Amino acid sequence: MVSDHPQRHALATALLAILATPALVSPAHAQDAPRTEDQPTTLSAITVTAQKREEALQDVPIVVNVLDEQLLRDTGVRDIKDMQVLVPGLTVTSTQSAAQTTARIRGIGTVGDNAGLESSVGVVIDGVYRSRNSVGFGDLGEVERIEVLKGPQGTVFGKNTSAGVINVVTRRPSYSQTAEAEITAGNYGLMGVSGAYNDALGENAAFRVYAGKRKRDGVDDVRTGAGPRTETDDGDQNYHTVRGQLLIEPSDTLDINLTADYTSREENCCVTVTTHRGPTAAIINALTPGGEGVIPVADPERRLAYANRSTSQDLKDKGVSMQIDWDSPWFGDATLSSITAFRDWQAINGLDFDYSAADILYRAPDEDESLTRFETFSQELRLTGSTERLDWMVGVFYSDEDLDRNDSYRFGAAYEPYLSTLVGSQVLAGIAAQLAPMGLTVNQANPATFLSQVSGRPFGSNYMGLAALDRHEQNARSAAIFTNNTFHATDALDITVGLRYTHEKKELHSVYSNPNGSVGCGSTLANPAARVGGALAQRINGFTSLPAALQQQLLGALVPAVAPQVAGYMCLPWANIAHHGRDVRQSRTEKEWSGTFKVAYDWSDDVMTYASLARGYKAGGFNLDRVQSSNGLSSGVQGITPVDDTSFPGEFVNSFELGLKTTWADGNMLFNAALFYQDYEDFQLNSFLGTSFVVRSIPEVVSQGFEVDLMWQTPVRGLMLQGGLTYAQTEYGDDLLPDADLVLLPGNQMSFAPEWSGNAALSYEWDFGGNYLGRFNIGAKYMSDYNTGSDLDPQKAQDSFTLLNARIGFGRQDRRWMVEFWGQNLTDETYKQVGIDAPIQAGSWNAFLGAPRTYGVTFRFNYY
Repeated sequence: MVSDHPQRHALATALLAILATPALVSPAHAQDAPRTEDQPTTLSAITVTAQKREEALQDVPIVVNVLDEQLLRDTGVRDIKDMQVLVPGLTVTSTQSAAQTTARIRGIGTVGDNAGLESSVGVVIDGVYRSRNSVGFGDLGEVERIEVLKGPQGTVFGKNTSAGVINVVTRRPSYSQTAEAEITAGNYGLMGVSGAYNDALGENAAFRVYAGKRKRDGVDDVRTGAGPRTETDDGDQNYHTVRGQLLIEPSDTLDINLTADYTSREENCCVTVTTHRGPTAAIINALTPGGEGVIPVADPERRLAYANRSTSQDLKDKGVSMQIDWDSPWFGDATLSSITAFRDWQAINGLDFDYSAADILYRAPDEDESLTRFETFSQELRLTGSTERLDWMVGVFYSDEDLDRNDSYRFGAAYEPYLSTLVGSQVLAGIAAQLAPMGLTVNQANPATFLSQVSGRPFGSNYMGLAALDRHEQNARSAAIFTNNTFHATDALDITVGLRYTHEKKELHSVYSNPNGSVGCGSTLANPAARVGGALAQRINGFTSLPAALQQQLLGALVPAVAPQVAGYMCLPWANIAHHGRDVRQSRTEKEWSGTFKVAYDWSDDVMTYASLARGYKAGGFNLDRVQSSNGLSSGVQGITPVDDTSFPGEFVNSFELGLKTTWADGNMLFNAALFYQDYEDFQLNSFLGTSFVVRSIPEVVSQGFEVDLMWQTPVRGLMLQGGLTYAQTEYGDDLLPDADLVLLPGNQMSFAPEWSGNAALSYEWDFGGNYLGRFNIGAKYMSDYNTGSDLDPQKAQDSFTLLNARIGFGRQDRRWMVEFWGQNLTDETYKQVGIDAPIQAGSWNAFLGAPRTYGVTFRFNYY
C-alpha cells in the first residue's frame, strides 16, 4: 500500500508556495498544478524560514522582505542584481566583471573589488552560504521565494554577516509529474530558453531537473582602435546552467535532498564610459591609430566606451550539497538538520586597465594571469525543537575555503610613450608655474625626454610585455557554535536570545614578480633626488648663469617636491621593481562572540511590536593587491615602499531596532514598520586609489533611519498592491583619516547609500473568455541621489532616479500556456553603478553604467 506521506509532503510544498506570495492576486499561483478556488489567499498566512523554522511572517521579530516566485517572474528577476528593484534599501552593483558584484543593505556593504574581503550582506542559496556576493551571482533558476533579512545575522545562519542576508529558496522535487518550458526573445538580440522536469521515483523518492541558456548582444558600444580586440560591443550575455535535485524519503521522519548544479558564463564584461574628461585626452588620442583613443567630450548617454584589449570573462560555478532532516525519536520532538556542501567557483577575466583604445595597460584573459578561484567545503548541523514555552535551536558550522588568485598587468606598446609624455608635461608645467614669478622659464618641449633624463634609459621605446605577475593563496577556516531560542513567557510575550562563538583563522601566501623589469623604476630609485636635480638643471633656461649658491638653493626648493612625484609615477605598483621577488606569508586568528536579544509583544491577533539589539561581526582578512605606502605600513600615505602586512581587522556592529507588524482587512493587508540604529566599528572600506585597491578600517560608520512595508490584497478581485520605503542616514564618523584620498569621508553620507529609496508594484489578474486569464504587473524603484565612489569625489555623484518595469501576459486559466510582453527600465534611465578615477588619467572620471531599456516577449508552457 502506498504511504500517504509523499502526498502530504507534496501538498504542503504547494501550500507553502501559495502562502508565501506577497504578490498574490488570484486564488493560486503554484506552478506544479492548475489553480483551484478553495486554496487560502490571505496575506497573513505568508510563511518564512528567517529563523530556520517555518513561521508566519507577522510573527517574526525581524525586518524581512519576502519575494515569491510569481512576483519574481512578473519583474523578470533572474539573479541577485535584478531583485534590487523589489526591495527598498537594497543596492546591488558590478564593476570590472560580473564576478565582482556587491550587495548593500541600508547603505552598508562590502565596498570595492577585493577577493580578500568577505561580504557584509551574505547570500545563502538552499541553506548553503556562498563565499562572496559575486559567487552567488548567476541564473537562480526556479526560485520558490527570496527572503531579504535586514540587519546583522549570525545566530541563525551558518556564517556571520554584519548587514543582512539574502536567503534564496529554490523549488524542491515533488511527487507529481510536471514539465515546464520557457522561451524568451528581446532587443539586443536576446534569446533564452529554459525547461524543468519533475517526477516521482517510486513511493519514496522524486527528482527535479532544471536547465537554461541565455544569449544577448552587448548593451555598450566599443571603439577598439587598432585592436587586437575585435568585439565592438560589451555587456553581452552568454550563459547556461543546469541543476538537478533528488529527494529521498525513506520514512515519515527522514528526508534527504541531494543537489548538484553547474553554471558557465562566457561573456564580455565590463567597460566604462567617461563621465568627466580630463587633460590627458590629447596624449591618448595621439598614441591611438586613427586618433580617437577616448571620447573627447564626456557623454554617458551614448554608452560609448573605448577598449583595444579583451574584456572577456569566463565564469564557472559548480557544486554539490546534501540536506538531511531527521525527526528521530533519539531527539524527542526535535529535528536534526545537516547541510553538507562543496562549491567550486572560478573566474578568468580580461581587462583593459586604461579604458581607452590606446594600447597602454591591460590584463590578458588567461588562467595563469587572471584567475580567481574559490573552493569551499561547508558543514552545518542544527538541532531544532519546541516545548510548550520554548522554541530552541543549537547548531555548529564549519567551513574550509581555499582562495587562489593570479593577478597580472601587461604593458602595451603605448605605455612608455604615454607615461613619459604625461609625467613630463605635468611636472614641467608645474615647475614653470613656480618659477615664473622669479623671471625664469622652463623648456617644456619634448616632455617625454624628461623621464629618460631622470631614469638614464631611453623612454618611448615601446617597452612591452608582462609587467607584473602575483600569486596569492589563502586558506580560511571558520568554526562556530550558535544558538537561537524563543521563550514564550506568556501567550503574548516572547523573548528571543541568540548567541554565537566564532573561531576564524586565515593564512595567506603571496609571491610577487616583475618578469620584464620595471620600466625605469629601479634606476630612478637608485638616487631620485640627484637624477631629478640633474634633469631639471638642463630644463631651466638660464640656470647655468645663476651663481652656484643660488643654483643649489633653487634645486633645494624644487627637488624635494618633484622627486617623490616623479618616482611615484615611475614606480606605480605594477612597475615597482621593489616588489620583485617578494615572498610574503601572513596569518591571523580571530575569536569573537556575537549575539542578539529580542522582545516581542502581541497586543492582539493583528498587532505585534518588538525591540531587538544585536552584536554583529564580519571577519577580517588580507588585501590581495599590491599595496605600497610612504613608510611600508598600510596605514601610511601614498608612497613607493612595498607593504608586507596587508591585513585588516574584523568589522563589528551594534544594532538596535524597534518594529511594528500589523494585519488588517481580515488578513488581506500587512503594514510593517521599523526604526533602526546600527553603529559599525572598524568598517572595512576598500578604496580604489587610481592604481590599486587599499583596505582602510574606518573607525565608525552609523546607519540610522526607518522602514515601512505594505502589502494589500484589495477587495477588487485580482488586484494586489505592494510597496516599501526606506530612509537611511548612513554616515562616516568624524575621525580624521590618514589617506589624502579619503579626506571627504568624515561626517558625510556613505557612498552607495541613498537616504531615500522606495518601491511600489501593482499586479492585476482577471479572467476572460471562459478559459483564459490576463495578468498585468507594473513596478518601480526610486533612489535619491548618492555618491558611487568610495572616496566621495563629487564627480562620482549620481542624481536621483527611478527604474520602471512592466509586464502583461495572457494565457489559459490552468496555466498550460502563457505569453508575456515585458519591459525593464522602460524610461531608459542612464545611471552609474560605480564611479571610478580613470586609471592613470589624472582629471578624468569613468563609470560602470546600469542596464539600459530592455524589452521582449516570453512564452511559457506547462504540463502536469
